[in-house]
Amino acid sequence: MNTIVIILVIAAYFGIIFAVSAWTTRKHDGDTNSFYRGNRKSPWYVVAIAMVGTSISGVTYVSVPGMVAQSQMSYLQMVLGFVAGYFVVAYVLLPLYYKLNLSSIYTYLQQRYGASSHITGASFFLLSKFLGCAVRMYLTAVVLQLVLFEPLGIPFAVTVTLMMLVVWINTYKGGVKTLVWTDLLQTLCLLSAMVGFVFCVMNSMGLSFSGMTEMIQKSEMSRVWYFDDVNDTRFFWKQFLAGMFTTVAMTGMDQDMMQKNLSCKSLKEAQKNMVSYGFAFLPVNFIFLTLGILLYAYAMQLGVCTQSADGSYLLTDLTGQALKSDQLFPYLATGFNPSTGENFLPMAVTILFVLGLVSAAFSSAGSAVTSLTTALMVDFPFKLKRTRVHLANAILMGTMIYIFHLLASGSVINAVYVIASYTYGPLLGLFFFGLLTKCKPRDKFIPIVCIISPLLCWVLDTNSEAWFGGYHIGYELLLINGFITAFGLYLASLRR
Repeated sequence: MNTIVIILVIAAYFGIIFAVSAWTTRKHDGDTNSFYRGNRKSPWYVVAIAMVGTSISGVTYVSVPGMVAQSQMSYLQMVLGFVAGYFVVAYVLLPLYYKLNLSSIYTYLQQRYGASSHITGASFFLLSKFLGCAVRMYLTAVVLQLVLFEPLGIPFAVTVTLMMLVVWINTYKGGVKTLVWTDLLQTLCLLSAMVGFVFCVMNSMGLSFSGMTEMIQKSEMSRVWYFDDVNDTRFFWKQFLAGMFTTVAMTGMDQDMMQKNLSCKSLKEAQKNMVSYGFAFLPVNFIFLTLGILLYAYAMQLGVCTQSADGSYLLTDLTGQALKSDQLFPYLATGFNPSTGENFLPMAVTILFVLGLVSAAFSSAGSAVTSLTTALMVDFPFKLKRTRVHLANAILMGTMIYIFHLLASGSVINAVYVIASYTYGPLLGLFFFGLLTKCKPRDKFIPIVCIISPLLCWVLDTNSEAWFGGYHIGYELLLINGFITAFGLYLASLRR
């Protein structure tokens, strides 16, 4: 693998991104409305495409293809729930946000409950976004370190510093006005890389398009629907409802995702953006899962993957060292086959992989840092300069990525959803209790409710199989968390 060639390609890619960023801010005058909401001049179709890139982080890019051995294509059940959730966001939450003319969506909580609720909601968002984005960027940093920087003798800390420097340079001035257009470009690059990767692997396996389709249809990994066992984490209604409420919480109650929607010209355009963006998730995730089946089939040809007697799949590199499912995609995309003296896949595939990974990761990270700056400036009573807050967010994010490097283990995509279940649950309860009831909880008790709810969920999650006859709580933990929060808010509404 020619590391220098890949670095030059990445440098050219970021040169284009920075040029787009400079173009969008050429008339920038420091207006906060431009930074927070893009002056509400963003075309809805541009926002829709840009949001796809924001949602597809480096975790989705690397982990989803590796999931098919354990969960087959059942993830599409959850994606179908995503689509339903986007309709809820478009026709329940967006009208509220546009009616109140919000820059930060958490100011709704102050109007509905009080100041303590406002700070509590914004704090849970900050916690979730910092942790979630750090996990996503950690995975990206690890892959880039193995593929590019480790062969050059560059330490991991320097890799993380360079990554966050690029994120900060791209967003510190223009904010969401810049992100809408740079994320559009990065999303198109990501999707082009994925389609190109599928066809390159297909050719390397000696398959025609019809042969690839037939192989995928016959694979045991291609199963989508699971209606037979309610205790299975892949059970349809568990995944569908979890997907729907995950979307409502992680999109509709997330300043990061809503900030782009609030930059659209009108509510109607924002709703068109949200619905079209939701439907786009089905074909995009289908491509990721299809690629996963191809990668496992190719790995079995190479001897990298073997199937045991119980049907499980064991991944090892050619030296016999075990691989995690998250590592399969990067290993085949960049790995070297000593028996042939060549890479597993052509050089073009390695370049496509790195470009796709960079596009997914930096789109998601830039959006996250911008939304964190917005939340800190609008939701907290600090008298700080925005540019300093933005820089501090980038530094803190880089520090957390390095901490994850020291501590992280296991499947990264599961870590993201576990974090979301605990931190977005109180937000789900706060917003829907406010929208669906007229009760007025006492504001001073709301922070207590929002802290107790995740703790109770942790107890349930830890003991669910022992207490409920083998039932294992999966992604539906977010929904349970929201219900417990809402019940706590009801109790806080009762008067003597």
